[in-house]
Amino acid sequence: MKPVHHSVRLPVALDKALRSLAERKGISVYAMLQRSVKAGIAVQVNPPARDTDSDEIVTELASISTRIVDVERMLDRALFTSCAAYCYARNASQGTHKTDETITAEITAAYDRQRRLSREVQS
Repeated sequence: MKPVHHSVRLPVALDKALRSLAERKGISVYAMLQRSVKAGIAVQVNPPARDTDSDEIVTELASISTRIVDVERMLDRALFTSCAAYCYARNASQGTHKTDETITAEITAAYDRQRRLSREVQS
């Protein structure tokens, strides 16, 4: 087999990576470049087969992610309902006869406060 000469221009970042890799392997930069080209062409000619296990894992993760979003929505609704029940019960026990608009404002404030407190705990 007759070797063929090619001139290669590399970006500075690739040149640094190539030199570093060659130094770690204890070979010349040119030998490392030749290995890199051979490995790159081999991968492009024979790309790795898709792993069915990886596909299944990705599918399951997407499914779990969707379920988590549904659970978050449900928990959010439960929190709002709890805040509403608390505010209406407090209003009834105090006998203040507030308007629905006032109680709605209290519910929203309680809900926002609980959401803010949950975010502070996570941080």
